[in-house]
Amino acid sequence: MNLFKKNALFLLLLSVSICNFSLAQIPKQYLDISVAPDRTDWTYKTGENVEFSISVTQSGVPVPVEHVRYAVMEEKMAPIKEGTLSLKDGKGKTQKFTMKNPGFLRCEVYATIDGKEYKGIGTAAFEPEKIKATVKMPEDFNSFWDEAKAELAQVSMDYKMTHLPEKSSQHIDVYHVSFQNIRNSRIYGILSIPKGEGKFPAILNVPGAGIRPYGGDIGKSLRGAITLQIGIHGIPVDMPQEVYNNLMSGALNGYWNFNNTDKDLYYYKRVYLGCIRAVDFLVSLPQYDGKNLAVQGGSQGGALAITTAALDSRIKYLAAVYPALSDMTGYLNGRAGGWPHVFAPNNLKYYNRPEVIETLAYYDVVNFARILQTPGFYTWGFNDETCPPTSYYSAYNEIKAPKEVFIVPETGHWTYPEQGKKIEDWLFGKLEK
Repeated sequence: MNLFKKNALFLLLLSVSICNFSLAQIPKQYLDISVAPDRTDWTYKTGENVEFSISVTQSGVPVPVEHVRYAVMEEKMAPIKEGTLSLKDGKGKTQKFTMKNPGFLRCEVYATIDGKEYKGIGTAAFEPEKIKATVKMPEDFNSFWDEAKAELAQVSMDYKMTHLPEKSSQHIDVYHVSFQNIRNSRIYGILSIPKGEGKFPAILNVPGAGIRPYGGDIGKSLRGAITLQIGIHGIPVDMPQEVYNNLMSGALNGYWNFNNTDKDLYYYKRVYLGCIRAVDFLVSLPQYDGKNLAVQGGSQGGALAITTAALDSRIKYLAAVYPALSDMTGYLNGRAGGWPHVFAPNNLKYYNRPEVIETLAYYDVVNFARILQTPGFYTWGFNDETCPPTSYYSAYNEIKAPKEVFIVPETGHWTYPEQGKKIEDWLFGKLEK
């Protein structure tokens, strides 16, 4: 292959890798509603005022709308102020608001055109670096996980690899793999290994919430890293999409709450240990360089990246995007809690019980952040409605390990490709040293 074609292939697969990690892009609406705080970084001191500017356009041009209403609230909480807005040339402003305590103040705007209502949001941060976690750390947290890892160590890995020639090339070999986890379960994934002389660093890619097939992290393998992209549900990751859709609607619907009254049986115990078993598998590969190993993920995967790095010192670097499962007890303390919103008002009658609170403390990302020693790169925005910024700042602020954060305030539970590129460049900058 000539140099031009090789570079073109590299750029193509690099873009695939970045898009793969970017998780999702915000869909464009027929009506574009911009809601922006009056500072470019959207960040304020407590007690300072914020005024939200609203712009309603279509194809960049102001359009008459039938009705505009707004609500301002601390994220996920009841509105502080609600009302209607009058726009002039498609633009308007709210009155001024503030917060007395660190947190996030959100303005939601709804505009109606042709009988359909559209939504826009903007979120001001008030000293987010001072947000304190609400979840308590169990006294036996470390011993609980030491015992769990000892249980895993007694299980034979029993790995299986099936070569995938349709995904492989002259530059990489790709495999569908599985290996044994606790309770007679298995972890499945897609392994990509660069061809050539020498040894390679490795990257474990852990998944966001849901049930889906995976295609592997091909782009990073072309760049020179062994990559393993895993699923967490103990099923092959190369089946038709319909299978996963049926599981998500049926047997695995709401899996994040399975057995949440028992810390030993909770669904995520098998998941967290499965991520460690994935590390076991990676370090056993003869092509691995023996020292450079990273983990990355977003949302549920952001949580798994932090927990895996905290539990396994073989992980040298981590990258996490808007981690879920963070400070889940926030709702019990009058503020937003992390996904999966176990203690949100509509769930309180089911889960607001001492045994659930006790169980989740062993799995909350905040408590793993408290023991984390791995350098990490983090990126997110302030408009996230799935994983509230209050929740992941509760975890981030507990991290004492070296950390970098790249904030793009307007992003929600989605990322720009530029964020994915920064993560990838940061990882390879560390792994190639």
